[in-house]
Amino acid sequence: MTPPLRTVAGVVAYDGTDYHGFQVQVGVPTVQGALEAALASFTALAGRLAGAGRTDTGVHAAGQVVVVTVAWGHTVAKLQDAWNAHLPRSIVVRRLVEAPPGFHPRFSALWRTYRYTVVETGGDSLGRSPLTDRYAWSVPRRLDVAAMNRAARTLVGEHDFAAFGLPTQGENTVRCIREAEWQIVTALPSVTPPEPGDPRLVFTISANGFLRVMVRSVVGSLLAVGDGHWMPDDIVLVREARDRRRAAPPAPPHGLTLAEVVYPDHLDPWRTGM
Repeated sequence: MTPPLRTVAGVVAYDGTDYHGFQVQVGVPTVQGALEAALASFTALAGRLAGAGRTDTGVHAAGQVVVVTVAWGHTVAKLQDAWNAHLPRSIVVRRLVEAPPGFHPRFSALWRTYRYTVVETGGDSLGRSPLTDRYAWSVPRRLDVAAMNRAARTLVGEHDFAAFGLPTQGENTVRCIREAEWQIVTALPSVTPPEPGDPRLVFTISANGFLRVMVRSVVGSLLAVGDGHWMPDDIVLVREARDRRRAAPPAPPHGLTLAEVVYPDHLDPWRTGM
């Protein structure tokens, strides 16, 4: 007897270091490709798996959301166990539920939250922090966090962010940011603690959508403020110029993590799928 088709939504975490981004590409390892290959090794897929965000090469996730339809005649809990058993150690399905009708992980999303981690290595001229370099950008100088936060606050609200990224489709570069803030932290869950004397800065940014490379471009520009090359108000001038050449170079990808995706109540799988 052919198993019934089940559409499920999952929260996925992954170390993006060894992947060429989330979306499938020919001839290179991707997160989507690994997720589909793991499923295909023990069940049949009806179409492609879809994700909430097309994270770039080297970018990580703690809260990527995916949806996929598979032939499965057992419980969703058993599907999650089987899926994880066939995945590489760098990827895990943290949660899996039945997807509500009409749900799409990308198009149904209200807000996405990314976090970028910086480790200040102080006088270390090499700018390396061996315990954290896989998940954070090591910066060999102290940064003015207060100035970076003054600059970050100018990004909150609905603006044209063409200076910081490229649209994933069409030409619309207007996005609405509801949070943009730097915090000094001493430790993060599931991440190796910083080395002694190395302060860790975490930038949290939430928006209704992001342009390609937008978060990393924003981080790079905010660090230009933090190290004194720019004034906080320079971020406004860059934003209003709508010219990619005005932004600072993007921060490297390994410090960036897709943290969370939020959905309206009637389409939230974690509410409707209980």
